[in-house]
Amino acid sequence: MSYVTATAQLQCPFGLAPSTLMVTSQQKYLIGGKPVATIQDAVPMSNIMPFGMCTTQTNPAVASATAAALGVPTPAPCVPATSMWIPGNKASRGIQGKPYLTNDCKCMCQWGGMISIINPGEFKVN
Repeated sequence: MSYVTATAQLQCPFGLAPSTLMVTSQQKYLIGGKPVATIQDAVPMSNIMPFGMCTTQTNPAVASATAAALGVPTPAPCVPATSMWIPGNKASRGIQGKPYLTNDCKCMCQWGGMISIINPGEFKVN
């Protein structure tokens, strides 16, 4: 298991590019000079940045662009629609009652993508 820090790399299966995690839930606890993330760092456009272009037809912007292209699948700019990271490292207390974000956590996007952590920004811990 690895703790996730600011600037961790994220991936969505429907995004055409990786994204970067921004940590805003706390700034006091650092690893390698970077703030450690908690499961509360899941706010779209604040913590979870866009994944380039989105390709899923469940995203209304993609469906609209595809309809305008007479049914030819057409990506649209990604605007993440996330709520919370799961499962979180519930074995530890975390930071100020907020469970740590670990590399095994996932975050569901409203449009159907399961966001995963591809580079936690920190190396293995016990």
